[in-house]
Amino acid sequence: MSFDRRELIHLLAFAAGSGIAGLDGPLAQAAEAVASPESSTKMEKVLGVGGLFFRAKDPVSLGRWYKEHLGIALTPASYDDHPWRTEAGDTIFTPFPETSSYFGNPKQMWMVNFRVRDLDKMATQLRTAGIPVDVDPKVYPNGRFARIHDPEGNPIELWQPTG
Repeated sequence: MSFDRRELIHLLAFAAGSGIAGLDGPLAQAAEAVASPESSTKMEKVLGVGGLFFRAKDPVSLGRWYKEHLGIALTPASYDDHPWRTEAGDTIFTPFPETSSYFGNPKQMWMVNFRVRDLDKMATQLRTAGIPVDVDPKVYPNGRFARIHDPEGNPIELWQPTG
């Protein structure tokens, strides 16, 4: 059985119980087999991503870039202010082999994937700001994707989920 990386992520998300619709055939059978736990013991699970922390050469200007171009509010200065609030939705968590070329630069250890409502509008907005955007022309069963890089070269994947 052969499938590409995004189809694999679709399978993994389905198997993890995310409820992404539209999977059928051998992938669905594999997902059902993975999703059926043998034990009746309920495992306590995390609720979501509570933060993303990474090193930067210039954290202040990089934080400003994320706020200005992607609308991500920075860490509040006090407990009275509110942090960035994300919309509920699927989150894919996938370790890659250290030899993967998917992130681009082989020294790159992480990549963030942000869900977006309208990939075309986001791409236009970023291009207007002078940020190169590589929109994948293929529409996958779980949505559409684009790739950008922040000013320090960190890869960012933009994902418009199906539905």
